[in-house]
Amino acid sequence: MVSVTPAAALRISERVSDALSAHQPVVALESTVVTHGLPRPRNLEAAKAVEAVVVGAGAVPATIGIIGGQLIVGLDEDELAYLAQADAEKASLWNLASIVARRVDGGTTVATTLHAAAMAGIDVFATGGIGGVHDAPFDESADLAALATYSLVTVCAGPKNILDVSATLERLESLGVAVVGYRSDRLAGFTVPLTDLPVPSTAGRPCDVADVLRAQRSLGLRQGVLLSNPVSDGLAQADFDVAMAAAQREAQAGGVTGARSTPFLLGALARLSGGDTLEVNTRLLEENAALAARVASALRGPVS
Repeated sequence: MVSVTPAAALRISERVSDALSAHQPVVALESTVVTHGLPRPRNLEAAKAVEAVVVGAGAVPATIGIIGGQLIVGLDEDELAYLAQADAEKASLWNLASIVARRVDGGTTVATTLHAAAMAGIDVFATGGIGGVHDAPFDESADLAALATYSLVTVCAGPKNILDVSATLERLESLGVAVVGYRSDRLAGFTVPLTDLPVPSTAGRPCDVADVLRAQRSLGLRQGVLLSNPVSDGLAQADFDVAMAAAQREAQAGGVTGARSTPFLLGALARLSGGDTLEVNTRLLEENAALAARVASALRGPVS
């Protein structure tokens, strides 16, 4: 039986609902990578590949998106294909209600995916890179507040490296988000494997990460756990810096600001790097999904 809220604004697919009822590991996945993060047809190919990785690692994928104003936890194959070609809006928490009320389509950001996953009762979420603090004054992603609000493990390759990564890490600390490095004492650098920024704690096994989330909850801490997972094969920092400087010049010349900045810069970086950032982005999405599935399985097992 499909689980639906009374107002039908949220729908949990039968596959995901059944898995949660049976206490099987479930991994939430965002959909802005499909609607805004990758070009067509790579966007759909990557989304399917990430779901397959989750299944292969022993968990149930729950890709979250908005179709016709309905927030869906666990898009099916046809819904995912539809969203990959739709003219969808980028759905964060500040505009989620408007998108639902207007009954339009949307790709869910980290913040909105965390919200929907928490509503559904999912403990683990896999993404590429989180949003954070931009160079422009007062421009901060709603992802940060969401990470401090929802008690989930978020597996990522660090903050997107188009951001002020140092300021983002400081903000996470101020918000009380537990940042954990997976087998590394430095923060992951998104498409670059590592930054030079130390993380407060590390974990060497999925069960160690599960224990951190359990401890968070037992202490009454509402914040989530951000698991930094460095990509196995990324760009060299010097190569990224050259491409990023050129992308920023293009953004400035074109007057690109606000919510348009992230998709514009990511697209420019893909072009300027000859597609290298797309290859790395796809790789880290799959690696994060595989680790998230193992963490979700560990959370279903005995306390270590």
